[in-house]
Amino acid sequence: MTRSPSFAGVILAAGESSRMGQDKALLRWDGGTFLSGAIEMLKAHVEFVIVVAGRNANALAPTVNSLAANLVQNHHPEHGQFSSLQVGLQEVLNRGRDAAIVALVDRPPANTKTVAHLKLAFLRVVEEDMWAVIPEHEGKHGHPIIAGRELMEACLRAPLHSNARDVEHAHQSKLVYVHVADANVIRNVDTPEQYQDLTRG
Repeated sequence: MTRSPSFAGVILAAGESSRMGQDKALLRWDGGTFLSGAIEMLKAHVEFVIVVAGRNANALAPTVNSLAANLVQNHHPEHGQFSSLQVGLQEVLNRGRDAAIVALVDRPPANTKTVAHLKLAFLRVVEEDMWAVIPEHEGKHGHPIIAGRELMEACLRAPLHSNARDVEHAHQSKLVYVHVADANVIRNVDTPEQYQDLTRG
């Protein structure tokens, strides 16, 4: 790629949050919510942010609109998170962007310096014909990931019953894992107890 790639942000926020008992996107965090934090995390690094919602679209719309992000709806969230990823990546490609920084809404946002570090890594490895960078902390892979056009297209070609791990394994040689010190890249929050532990910490 001779020119600098263009970036969009994608936040997957269509989950039912059944174990939490309330929408994880709207959990309070650092003066805002997990959702507002994720949008702010990405805005400095991308041209626009897409939030993929499910049946919670109306509840998320005020936050999305107030932060000048873009709301798209997964009309079949029961098909799982991978279906939301496909919806978001299709929107990125429809808008002609080269890469997506994909974040999950069920965790505290990563530090913006972490995102900048991952973006610089992506800019280096994309010149070597690699497809994506994935953060790694304490031996675990996390988010946000940065996916180039080739990986986005591979995700969109995958059957609906697939998941991101299937695609990752199928294209392992094209992915670069980047160690980061930011524990938030692997920290997810599924239960009220986990959220309480996080807010106490």
